[in-house]
This record gives sequence, structure tokens and C-alpha cells, in this order.
Amino acid sequence: YHLGFREPLAKSTLADANEHRDWRLWEDLAKTLIRKARPLYAGEDLGPDIDNMVYALDSTTVDLSLTLFPWADFRKTKAGIKMHTQLDLRGPIPACIFITGARQHDVLWLDELVFEPGAFYVMDRGYMDFARLHLIARAGAFFVTRAKENLQFARQVSRPVDYPRGLLSDQIGKPKLPKARADFPSLLRKVRYYDEETGRTFVFLTNNLDIPALSVAKLYRLRWRIELFFRWIKGHLCIKHYYGTSANAVKTQIWIAVCVYLMVAILHKELKLPGSLHRTLQLLSVHPFEKMTLHELLTETDHRHLEPSNPNQLMLWDL
Repeated sequence: YHLGFREPLAKSTLADANEHRDWRLWEDLAKTLIRKARPLYAGEDLGPDIDNMVYALDSTTVDLSLTLFPWADFRKTKAGIKMHTQLDLRGPIPACIFITGARQHDVLWLDELVFEPGAFYVMDRGYMDFARLHLIARAGAFFVTRAKENLQFARQVSRPVDYPRGLLSDQIGKPKLPKARADFPSLLRKVRYYDEETGRTFVFLTNNLDIPALSVAKLYRLRWRIELFFRWIKGHLCIKHYYGTSANAVKTQIWIAVCVYLMVAILHKELKLPGSLHRTLQLLSVHPFEKMTLHELLTETDHRHLEPSNPNQLMLWDL
């Protein structure tokens, strides 16, 4: 509408564009928006007393119809693709997104990443691979992950813990199995934590031996923000219906959805808008035909401080 279109676009026109216009165009646009958005959120408070960069690593599967998208099959009756994401938790703003087939295991994505020295990478136990975790440690970065239930750990040192705050143990040691120890020869830290809210006990592994044990648990708790990001992309931006059935069309719409998220995040921060990003998106969604500026549309004006004009006073001259 704002570009001058005065009649609906045919779905076939959009599908044809998505089929033939290279999806990397939208990936490049998203990367440009990421570079603009991340500095805006760099000062956000994470909670734990940590000044390092903190990233969450995870993936989400976007379900597709096997009939319409046979190239994306990963089960007998289902099709889909995976969106692997490295999320800067201070935003939360995606720092890196990688789209693959749904068959690819999550841990293989670690081979594609360049790890930032001094940063924390928080991930679920699906990324539990000692050889790849050692790559993070060798890069000078830190990881926090959940341990698998069958982990065999050789304790060398036990540290005192604060039991009333949910900490059950804080141990330093190495993997017990020879292959695991060969893959990760450095010291490893295991923290057991009881969460009163869920009534569950968690076992965390990290290569950082200095931060408080409670901070390890708090860092892992921040991982839920990446789940909210996936819900935002898949739910609020409605990428379940696709214009086009090729891999190029699907990647195009996913990257466009990421671009919309980033534009809303930038707008939300630059205009210092109240509420959540979802509120800002809703306001934009229900006012697509407004001709006022975005600043006037989205910011709230306090009418109580506006001086009412006197209707009985006539204007003698137009100034």
C-alpha cells in the first residue's frame, strides 16, 4: 500500500518471485539489520553478574508438507527444515542463523561456528560432544550445557556449596571414559542444582572454573529466551504458509521473517517504546493504512499536559 499498490497481488506472482529471486538477498539484508540491532541492545542486563557476551545455541524444526516439499523429507510422513540459531541473549538478537535439512543433527552445526574468546555459549545436552566442546575451550570461550544422564565423571576437587539456594554439589574433574577424556583433556566442572519451581534436579557442565556455581545455573536458565525467539518467528510472523514450494522459496520467507523481527526490534529500541516487541508488531499490523509517521503511531502522548485552546478566542491573523 505504501509503495503505491492499489490492488491485491496474486499469490502466483509472489510464489513466482520467491521461486526465482535468490534467498541470499534476504540473508544479506538480515545480516545488515543484525549489525544495526546488536549495539542497540548491548547494554541490556542479563541478571547474573557477568559482563561477558552470552549466546544461546539451539535449533527449531519448521514442519512442511511432504506432498508439497518432497525435497525436505526427514521421516516417512513428514518434511521439514531446521533453523540453527546463535542468539545474543542481551537482545535477544540473533547473531547467526544457519538453515539445513531437518535430518542434520544439532551438534554438527558446532563445526560451522567461529567461537568468540571470552564469550559464554549456553546449550542443551543435544550439543553434548566432548570433542566439539573442546574446540570451544581451545578458542578461549566458555560453554554451559546440561550433562547427559549416562555421564561418567571422575571427581578431583569438591567445592563448598550454598544448599539453601538450591546448589547440591560443585565438583572439578575430568571425564572417566578414556575416549571422552582424550576428546576433552582439560579440567571440567560439574554443578548439580535443584530447581524449586519445577521440582527437578539439573546437572550442568562448564569449562569455566571461576564464576560462582549459582551463576552457572542462572546462565542456563537464560536459555529459555531462544525458545521465545523461535515462538516469535514461527507464531507471530506466520511462516506456516509458503508462497512457493522450492527450497529457495522456503528460505526466502524464513529470512524475511527474521528481517521483520529485526526491524521491529530496532524500531522498538530506537523509539524507546513501552511493552514488548509483540505489542509493537501488533500496533503495526492493525494500522497498515495509516499515513502518519511511525513515531506518531507508536509513541504515546500524555494528553493531560496539553493546554486546551479557548474556543471563544478568535484568530485575527494567520501566523
